Formats: sequence, C-alpha cells, structure tokens
Amino acid sequence: MDGEIIIISGLPRSGTSLMMQMLENGGVAVVKDDVRTADPDNPHGYYEFEKVKKIKQDASWLAETRGRAVKMVSQLLYDLPPNERYRIIFMERDMEEMLLSQETMLNRLGRDAAPRDEMKRSYTLHLERLHEWLRRQRNIEVLRVSYNELVENPQREAERVRKFLDGKPAVKSMAEAVDPSLYRNRNHSANHSHDPGGGRVV
Repeated sequence: MDGEIIIISGLPRSGTSLMMQMLENGGVAVVKDDVRTADPDNPHGYYEFEKVKKIKQDASWLAETRGRAVKMVSQLLYDLPPNERYRIIFMERDMEEMLLSQETMLNRLGRDAAPRDEMKRSYTLHLERLHEWLRRQRNIEVLRVSYNELVENPQREAERVRKFLDGKPAVKSMAEAVDPSLYRNRNHSANHSHDPGGGRVV
C-alpha cells in the first residue's frame, strides 16, 4: 500500500474535498498546498495541489506522493504515468445536485454557467468513456463512492474506504469528518439506492 498512490477523483462538486478531509482525519497523509483557500462553497478547504493541473507536462513530483492521497479532477486521470500503481477513490454524486452546486459556486464568483443540459450530456459521456478506460488499466484499482450515500451513512462508507485501503485509515475518525449541514444542494426527487457490493474495484 505504501508503494501505491491514492488518488481522490471525480467531477467538480462531487465530494472530492470531503473525501480528502475524511482521509486526513483518518490518519492518511494528504498532499495539498492550500493555494486555493477555503471559501463559502468549501468551508473546510479544497485540498488541492497546484502541480496536479500540469501533470501532463511534468509528473516528476508524483513519486513523492506514494502512500499518500492527492486530489485530481477526473479529466486528468488519463495523464497518470503508467509506471506507478494507483488506488483511486472515485466520488460520484446525483448529477442534478452536482450541477446545481457548480452553478451556485459560479454565481457567487460572478461567472456564467454553461447550459445544464449541455453539461449533463458532456459529463455523462465523459464518465462512460473514463470508467471504460479505467477498467482496462492493470496498474489502477478503483472504488466508486456515492457522495449521497456517504452523507446519509458515513460509518458504512468509511468502512468501505478502510477495506479498500487495506485497513489504513480509522473509520470512526473518517466518519466524524462528514458534516451533513454542508449538504446544501439536494435533489429531493432523486432515489439514491445503494449497491451493497459497493463501487466496482478493478
């Protein structure tokens, strides 16, 4: 496990920052630089590392993150060097909620959001292609975690994460990082059924 790199990934506003916070609380070392500071949309911080954004041009820093967790938006997963081994915790969220959360953030920043239907089509296609690609990568294992299920049952989902990471993080400490009051963009019509088999590990 210490020789592998833990990647927390997903679409924007899917709960990646929360998972990073959970892992940190659970005793996993995380990689962040705090260049992007906390704000009303992410009051506990974004847990970002600027070098991640240019991984295609320079991945020399990646080896230093073995055994630690680093956050990476899903579009950049294709640029992971194949000579390393990865365990990816992939955050998923109800699409309508995610887009609403993104629109709320952009509005606060004074920026316009793309049409929701257009974004939904684009994200859906991206996820289909990405997960098909991930299934073919022998150096990558994936655990898919629902943000919605995580907020509703943090103890259960934290236990799934603990098993995926070979018992490394502490379940109770991870679960305590989940603050339901920050679940502000709910899709009340959505049915968040849980697959007891969990996210597919490949």
